[in-house]
Amino acid sequence: MAYPDHLLEVGVRGLVLDFGGVLTDFGDDLAAVLPPLAAVAGEVRRRGLRTAILSNADGLWYPPPEWQDLFDVVVTSGEVGFAKPDRRIYLLAAERLGLAPETCVFVDDLAVNVRGAAAAGMVGVHHRSVRSTLEELEVLLEVPLRG
Repeated sequence: MAYPDHLLEVGVRGLVLDFGGVLTDFGDDLAAVLPPLAAVAGEVRRRGLRTAILSNADGLWYPPPEWQDLFDVVVTSGEVGFAKPDRRIYLLAAERLGLAPETCVFVDDLAVNVRGAAAAGMVGVHHRSVRSTLEELEVLLEVPLRG
């Protein structure tokens, strides 16, 4: 996959992950304590990237308490009143991270939401499997993520 030139100029500074279908995907490791992409969020956050969950969850929803140190921001459609793929929700997630949308990578299992993020200026990654998403994130984030 080719990536926009602005990634080379500005650098990725944020990782925004969908909850259902992405952060709930354990891949082949059903015995893992953390889903692989939640562990990735923790790793890249320790390396200085900002991290967020962006979910179309209804009402006020929060991630499990043990994920408190993995994410800087949680944005849910139930909280803000609009949902993916509305461009406003991606822009709000970037704003709450204190980042320009162009410096954020967004991962979702629904192609329509990935297209929405790209239309808002983010780099979109369509999550089809843990392995393929990790491979793509390694390239985008320039961080080794697979053991």
